[in-house]
Amino acid sequence: MVIRRCLPFLLAACLCAGGVTPQGAQLTERFAAMDVEHHWLPGHRLADWRTGEPSQSKGSTHCSAFLAAACDRIGIDMLHPPEHGENYLATAQVDWLKAEGPKHGWTPVDSPFRAQELANQGQVVVVLFPSPDPFKSGHAALVRASDKSQALLEAEGPQIIQAGAENATSTSVKEGFHHHRGAWFSARDYQVVFFAHALP
Repeated sequence: MVIRRCLPFLLAACLCAGGVTPQGAQLTERFAAMDVEHHWLPGHRLADWRTGEPSQSKGSTHCSAFLAAACDRIGIDMLHPPEHGENYLATAQVDWLKAEGPKHGWTPVDSPFRAQELANQGQVVVVLFPSPDPFKSGHAALVRASDKSQALLEAEGPQIIQAGAENATSTSVKEGFHHHRGAWFSARDYQVVFFAHALP
């Protein structure tokens, strides 16, 4: 009887994304060390997309430049400035990942659960929202390692690091993409896409 009552709690504890490996934790530390909360800041143009240092000019947000910079730091190819301008870069990165990504080691990931699992294992995992409106920007972020439960993954998606309207070293897909209508409702209803790349 006691075992039967405890079973739902035991299952909830086990149904997470496989636990965080040392490789997953180390990769997250490398991304966190980029200090996105003080670089790639909204409201300023970038003096350098690789470092996120701001210029004196006013600008918008830099989610896709941060994503490209993170990939660049670990030697992984990603569409970046000046190959494509910063405007609408996130949507262009989705197109690039679908068309050119496989040649550069990127593979699509079929679910938020698998995306979190791969990030926990130490793969580079990205999540992007391609804007359906050609005159509006999409959004892009890195999935970070997290031991969040299956229930949390279901409700709010993987944990991410992002630049954007609000820069964050740790937030959820639901929170990070909330400015983009339709990007995330639940793990069964979303329009973001995930891609993964093994470390070089």
